[in-house]
Amino acid sequence: MVYPLLLQYLSRLGNAIEAILQAKGITIFARIDQRAEAKKVGLSLCPTQLLLFGNPEAGTPLMVAEPMIALDLPLKVLAWEAVDGKMWLSYNDPDYLKQRFSLFDELVKNIAVIKPLINQALQ
Repeated sequence: MVYPLLLQYLSRLGNAIEAILQAKGITIFARIDQRAEAKKVGLSLCPTQLLLFGNPEAGTPLMVAEPMIALDLPLKVLAWEAVDGKMWLSYNDPDYLKQRFSLFDELVKNIAVIKPLINQALQ
């Protein structure tokens, strides 16, 4: 899924998503400012932040059923600015992961939390 954003919301949105996740007891594994990392090596990048989060209790059963899903877990949300200056929020939809890895519905519900959390943060 991809949602349009306004530039001034990039950092605030990352903070809001982090706060919502922490309030729900979801682990924040990393928040990577990819623009800052590029700058460290003398490269230029539009604002790009990646948030990795999840719950091992929810994600482990998916990895037991389909080890390759570990490529997509923990869950990730990417807030980024395109070259045209438009801001976006992106993540892999649970239905996409279901199809990609042939997951059963009862397993997909473990990661379906991402949709309502993102919608809550965008309000």
